[in-house]
Amino acid sequence: MISLSHISKIYKADVIETTALLDISFEIKKGEYVAIMGPSGSGKSTLMHIIGALDLPTKGTYILDGENVSKLNDDQLADIRNRKIGFIFQAFNLLPRTTALKNVMLPMVYAGVPKEEQDERAKKYLTLVGLGDRMDHTSNQLSGGQQQRVAIARGLVMNPAIILADEPTGNIASAQAEEVMAIFQKINDSGHTIVMITHEHDIASSAKRIISIKDGHIVSDTKNNKQRKVKS
Repeated sequence: MISLSHISKIYKADVIETTALLDISFEIKKGEYVAIMGPSGSGKSTLMHIIGALDLPTKGTYILDGENVSKLNDDQLADIRNRKIGFIFQAFNLLPRTTALKNVMLPMVYAGVPKEEQDERAKKYLTLVGLGDRMDHTSNQLSGGQQQRVAIARGLVMNPAIILADEPTGNIASAQAEEVMAIFQKINDSGHTIVMITHEHDIASSAKRIISIKDGHIVSDTKNNKQRKVKS
């Protein structure tokens, strides 16, 4: 599903070069649930931007679901993001005075999905994340945890190749974070590939595999044999 081969990212400002990633290589198979961990400044955000087709590597090759992302132009990157990646961000990025249902429908509106299908799919995924009775509530009428559930439903609605979650529990209380992590486990159990960026060990422990990054290098890549099962 994901293959990164000898990925490096070097930022240049005048004559100064800063290496954010150096010779990163790993693969993620379909259906895996992977946490990428690292402290501030480790390079994990840069890696997230490359995996999410928000930026290109300076060196190396990135293959996503059979497509070589490494050499795409801006329009092609936007297209592969829309088709292949479901984003879930720390900040939710919902329209505040718009219903949960319409927020989830937005990616399908931009993709030209027929209206009847938009409605059907949005309701399906809102029900999946436990918001079947909150579809007509606006975002500002929902708790932080509920807003993140809407964001998860929106990330799923285009049936992407991967779900890319960037610090998905960073803006919600610990009890709500547990609920959100239980949903991630549920959607992974249903076959979705999840890549989660986090600096929190407790959150990473719910993944099946943990990749740790420091100073632009991978320092460990291990199967999580003690995966923390989260109760919904």
